Amino acid sequence: MHDNVFDRYHSRESSLHRLDPRVKILATIFFILSNVLLPDGAWLAFGLAWGSILLVNVLADLGLTFSLRKSLITIPFSLAAFTVLFSIPGQAWVTLHLGSLNLVITEAGLLRFSSILLRAWLSVQAAILLVATTRFPDLLHALEHLHLPKILVTITAFLYRYLFVLSDEVLRLLRARQARSASLPGLPAGGHLTWRARVTGNMVGQLFLRSYERSDRIYNAMLSRGYTGQVRTLNIHVIRSRDWLFILLVGLVITFLQIISRLS
Repeated sequence: MHDNVFDRYHSRESSLHRLDPRVKILATIFFILSNVLLPDGAWLAFGLAWGSILLVNVLADLGLTFSLRKSLITIPFSLAAFTVLFSIPGQAWVTLHLGSLNLVITEAGLLRFSSILLRAWLSVQAAILLVATTRFPDLLHALEHLHLPKILVTITAFLYRYLFVLSDEVLRLLRARQARSASLPGLPAGGHLTWRARVTGNMVGQLFLRSYERSDRIYNAMLSRGYTGQVRTLNIHVIRSRDWLFILLVGLVITFLQIISRLS
């Protein structure tokens, strides 16, 4: 089982790892909401928020730039807000001439776009730290304690569990295809493009049928073992004084960021 494909938990002996997962989830949600509520152009507040993330990286013994390196891959997805550069009215900053079309980038649009990128970037880093310091079963158990609908917790648990199984199934199908795709000198391995597309379609069909049959077997096996839909974990979750202290510190940091953003 290739657990390194999806599992992003990093085992450490830090104080952050030992916190109750419910506290870490609530702290992450509050931090993301705080970023959303920060006004456009609150650069000092954005900088302090990033500084708090760097501090958490160090406290979690993950390295100063851990979340930074992991979050860079999400920046292209934030470019979906690219249209605000042209849609927000204001003083013209740059005019782009594309044939008969003139696109005017306003200063207000640039300010909004930069703020959106920073909000998304900071929020993704907070989520990365959450999954890097909390085991996935503990996350599910905490979500159930926080009264997330049970059906959503169950679906998420099964999705996570059987992604590993499906990835192994895909690897077996790929190895089988490579073993049956001998190549001749001067010709590409596996034949022409049409042949490859047909084989890929057959592999997708095989994966679907195997997954469907496996799901039926798993459902019957779990029913026979008395499964009731409740997520169980070996770790007992108890909120201690250090958890209350952490959530208090997070609340103070968020309040400070909101005050600084309004004053600046």
